[in-house]
Amino acid sequence: MLKYIFKRFGRLFLVLFGASFICFYLIVHSGDPLADLRESTDADAEFQMETRAQHLNLMLPWTDQYYMPWYERYWDWLTGVLGCLDPTDNIIGECDWGTTVNGGDVTAQIANAAEVSLRLVLIATLLSIVLGILTGIVSAMRQYSIFDYSMSFVMFLFWSLPLFWAAVIAKEYLAIRYNNWMADPHFNQQTILIVAVALAIAIPLIIGGSARRRIITGVVMFAYTCTVMPFLDHIHFMEEPRLGTGFITVGAVVLAVGFTALIAGMQNTKVLVSGLIVAALGVTAYFATWDMLRAAESYWVPLGLFALTIAVSVAVGRLFGGYAKGQATAVSLLTGILTSAIILLDHYMYSWPGLLSVKPRPVRTIGESSPNLRTDDFWVISLDHLSQLWLPTLVMMLTSLATYTRYTRSSMLEVAQQDYIRTARAKGVTERTVVLKHAFRNAMIPLATIVAFDFAGLVGGAIIVERVFGWNSMGTMFITGLTNVDPAPVMAVIIFTGGIAVIFNFIADILYAVLDPRIRV
Repeated sequence: MLKYIFKRFGRLFLVLFGASFICFYLIVHSGDPLADLRESTDADAEFQMETRAQHLNLMLPWTDQYYMPWYERYWDWLTGVLGCLDPTDNIIGECDWGTTVNGGDVTAQIANAAEVSLRLVLIATLLSIVLGILTGIVSAMRQYSIFDYSMSFVMFLFWSLPLFWAAVIAKEYLAIRYNNWMADPHFNQQTILIVAVALAIAIPLIIGGSARRRIITGVVMFAYTCTVMPFLDHIHFMEEPRLGTGFITVGAVVLAVGFTALIAGMQNTKVLVSGLIVAALGVTAYFATWDMLRAAESYWVPLGLFALTIAVSVAVGRLFGGYAKGQATAVSLLTGILTSAIILLDHYMYSWPGLLSVKPRPVRTIGESSPNLRTDDFWVISLDHLSQLWLPTLVMMLTSLATYTRYTRSSMLEVAQQDYIRTARAKGVTERTVVLKHAFRNAMIPLATIVAFDFAGLVGGAIIVERVFGWNSMGTMFITGLTNVDPAPVMAVIIFTGGIAVIFNFIADILYAVLDPRIRV
């Protein structure tokens, strides 16, 4: 296996080398980067041509000609990129990605652009994977039901949406009109009625059951919505939202009980106790860390507490899990992570009025952050970044969600027909164990490939979304460089996205053996 890993890892560099060679040739032959200056009547045009030629590495040494062969330019670019592998360098990662037409440092630009793009792509990918897999499993288990048909229709609708069109619609309805509504955020009777009817139809479809059960669920959901929405309007929840201690406590307990029922069954008291202990520790930590989190000046404090949460959750699962340590650890870990997410959400809600005070229209349609935000509060600045992030994330998530849902559904249906699934049911194994332990694990094998390709595809698709939302990231670098026949920034984006593609495919190959013990190299 180790030999296979090294061989596959070595091939990654060959693939990237071949891709970079072809792409560089196509870019430098896509036009003349000096065309506008050759036709210019500016008295300073000759000096500008010389300066640009130096930035683009077009000049031959000891001459005034601008026709350096493309393969020599490629070699100069390649040696700069491989500078981080030079053993004479004392600093690891001292790479030179070249300069732009205007003399800008591409190394610094790609670092900033990649950070912005990855922030978008990672969140969109994780959300689409989680929601898509859950929806696919439920659709497969309730094949040909109303829920299955409804999800099939919705997912095919999402899958067929063009990214640029979905982005424009999101900007209009979820940004511009939402900002207009936030000037006087109140629910009128028509809005309450529409939401109540929509939930009264959607929730029974998700829960399922007999016709009588669905009718009762719909009536209860309708009455609940018609009660809660006026109450939220009365307490000005949209302007001053809070979850409160009661919601966090109940949420943590529900998570512990729910994950226990899903993973191990309620009869396994050791797993249930582990989950409840983590829930109690989470509620205690909510009060103990309040002042520390409010005084945070960067993401390091929340990230440090999150790492501590993972360590404590794993320790509780191992200590109190008994004979079911694996299941107890899984329940404790999921409970701890989601309880931390609820606590973090409460902190963001607490900072929402502060954001509205400096930014009355909270969702801008252009840029990844608000310029000249008059505050130094970390939570307000972070909330501003999130308000700018959620629209492009939603657009990219919806288009990718359909892929995971359909592949999970088809894979689960195929696995459900296998002999070992029928044997497990015949032996009296619970449906929860059959679905999660036997069917789902084997259904994940083709999904490992989809995740690898989809993540790389999202990085490429993000270029379109970033342009629509005016993000200054890899999309801007790529299009500007291609327009100016400037190979350095374009090659930086291509190598970055190509590197992600081959690395995730490499990870997918390794995961095959982890998910299916029958696969041997």
